[in-house]
Amino acid sequence: MSDLELDNDTRSRLADLIRDYLNDELDTDIGNMDADQLVGFLVPTLGAHFYNQGLKDAQALFARKADDVTDELYAMEKPVKDRD
Repeated sequence: MSDLELDNDTRSRLADLIRDYLNDELDTDIGNMDADQLVGFLVPTLGAHFYNQGLKDAQALFARKADDVTDELYAMEKPVKDRD
């Protein structure tokens, strides 16, 4: 798997959210470069955990849907009359 990367717009929006959160909730002001550095730290460290959880969720969904298909196929089977 390649490294997680964000486009510039997303990275900028996340930096803005972090800056706003720190200001509003922790009464801490940081600049644009500090917020961008924090995004740069959080994406590879936390991002992989969220990415992996997303894969697990997708796998579970796929397994449920595959079970549904299997059930539907089983329901389509025709009874077989054996000769006695």
